[in-house]
Amino acid sequence: MKTDLIVIGAGPGGYETALEAAKSGRSVTLFNGGALGGTCLNEGCIPTKCLVADSEMIAKFKEGDKYGIEEFTFSIDYNKILERKRNVTETLQNGILMMLNQAKVNVVNAKASFKDRNTVIADGEEYSADQIIIATGSVSKSLPIPGHDLECVMDSTRLLNLEYIPASLTIIGGGVIGMEFASIFNNLGSKVTVIEYMKQILPPFDSDIAKRLKQSLSKKGIKIITGAAAKEIRQNEFYEIEVVYESKGKEETVVSSDLLMAVGRTPNVGGLNLEAAGIDYSTKGIAVDGDMKTNVEGIYAIGDVTGKTMLAHVASFQGQRALNAFEGIADKIRMDIVPAAVFTSPECGMAGLTEEECKRSGIDFTTGTSFFRANGKALAMGESEGLCKLIFRKDDGLLIGAHIMGAEAADLAQQSGNLMNCEAKLAEIKDIIFGHPTISEVILSAARAAK
Repeated sequence: MKTDLIVIGAGPGGYETALEAAKSGRSVTLFNGGALGGTCLNEGCIPTKCLVADSEMIAKFKEGDKYGIEEFTFSIDYNKILERKRNVTETLQNGILMMLNQAKVNVVNAKASFKDRNTVIADGEEYSADQIIIATGSVSKSLPIPGHDLECVMDSTRLLNLEYIPASLTIIGGGVIGMEFASIFNNLGSKVTVIEYMKQILPPFDSDIAKRLKQSLSKKGIKIITGAAAKEIRQNEFYEIEVVYESKGKEETVVSSDLLMAVGRTPNVGGLNLEAAGIDYSTKGIAVDGDMKTNVEGIYAIGDVTGKTMLAHVASFQGQRALNAFEGIADKIRMDIVPAAVFTSPECGMAGLTEEECKRSGIDFTTGTSFFRANGKALAMGESEGLCKLIFRKDDGLLIGAHIMGAEAADLAQQSGNLMNCEAKLAEIKDIIFGHPTISEVILSAARAAK
């Protein structure tokens, strides 16, 4: 079967790119090698946010007395929580399928592998196109330590589908995945311990945000051990899970009922037979240029499989960049300005450069910081914990970084990213009218605090 475009992978990057291509008049074949919507919809972004919403509601219930609710009792039906998660996922899946059908995208529910540079094989059938986009995403990584392959060691997918709330949960890895699950299950009542190899949790985030989040979560009962290397996983005679780790030159052991391995993700290049097409790749992902082109003419790669910024929204815009490259269209997509968030309680959000990155690049900068405890809306919501830090280039006042911890941090990071895309400067931001009372006023307060 011959079409104008083949897209391998039906996550956000893959299916959204297929839809855009079909809307422009191209015939498109989309290979869905798993569940429609990919990791984000089925095993990541969306189901975790369902659990975040439920767990935060439960956390609020536990603090009912703060809001004048006396003698309030409740129980948790975890089966209903899981059912709601499944319903949300299925609703979105059905919506995606409807859009693909309406756009006349040919969806093949099978894994594809290359036969040559213009041909792929799926379920014994051959499909060809002059242009091919690889969007196969990523898979969970695991530490190669003794016991990493025990049945009791869960990845994020298994934990999402666990049918009970763990009595205690050890998480190896303090990145975005690990910290979101730590916050979720702490709110649900689990005793949570996080073991992180680096000196701070959330390594990509600004160090001030990471430190403040660690303090906040520790106050809520999460034990966070940084600068610790997991050495061994084993089960004792009571079927409890023991994790041996080294910290400050000493070996320690943490015991729990359940264990999550959350040490990141790796590009999903397995089974694609990239060699048959002559595509340059490594364990770090498929090599691409700024237009998402591989070394083979007509073949592009987008999203996690490239090993670049592993975020669903980045994959979608990389797909748009690839489609623009087909037509020779120059776009203004800023791949260096990417809003990112971790949905802990409280949230963290960021866009642009951190202080550490500015220092490494020799950028002279100034910062402005504001605190949520001085924000009227935050206090009214009972969400006084948080800070907003803005980074400005010193010579011209250009906003180059925003780092937020607190209520609505993900949305504030997006708002900051919008300002960066418009190349807003300190003096201009100070002249923008911010609504009152809103959480977004922390941005204005941080700008006013900058010198």
